[in-house]
Amino acid sequence: MGLIIRLVELLIILVPVIGVIVAAMKGLGAVRGRGIESAADTGVDPGPDRSPANESGRWRAIRRTIEEHDRTDTRWLEYELDLVKLLNYPLMTDMREPVTQQFHRAKLRADLLRPIAAEALVNDRDGFVEYREAVEDYASAFHVAENEAIRTRRRHFSEAEQQRVSRAQSMLLVASDTTATPQERARAYSLARRELDGLMVLPERTLAQIERGISGELEGGGANATE
Repeated sequence: MGLIIRLVELLIILVPVIGVIVAAMKGLGAVRGRGIESAADTGVDPGPDRSPANESGRWRAIRRTIEEHDRTDTRWLEYELDLVKLLNYPLMTDMREPVTQQFHRAKLRADLLRPIAAEALVNDRDGFVEYREAVEDYASAFHVAENEAIRTRRRHFSEAEQQRVSRAQSMLLVASDTTATPQERARAYSLARRELDGLMVLPERTLAQIERGISGELEGGGANATE
């Protein structure tokens, strides 16, 4: 009888304690559950998704961005290497024009952010987003500048300035003509630079291409004369 009484007393002591422990465990579980739901509701990024499907999608986006960069470069190259086209649309190199400034700044930024290897952007989400936005700005700025250049052509030049551009255009055609003598090409190039001085600036790549052709022929002609 005494043993039974002791067991009853023990149960009276233990039951409240067990109840407190169970209640505490349930409360902790509820708090953890709310924490997980809160993280999901607030859109907390659990980390980069490195699944094959995600990396494949990003790789395609990277390739599309680089191709857009290349297409815009090609469109600009048509102006750099075509003197007739460039002189017909001088706004493309006229840095006094806001749209031209914006285009060249956007090009510089896109070129600086372009990765040496496209693979470097697969696991660099922030770097890819920055590069993609730069390319979008570059393509858009080129489109705006080109449309304005086509619309205005040489209209912002006075009549006298337009005549200077026309003379320079004729001289540059001679300077680029491989059938002309080296001396004729060199003289035509010099006259063209004089006509354009203070009026417009030609891209360095354009000038370098003409100068290399002229200097190469002069050197070749000199060597032939020595022989």
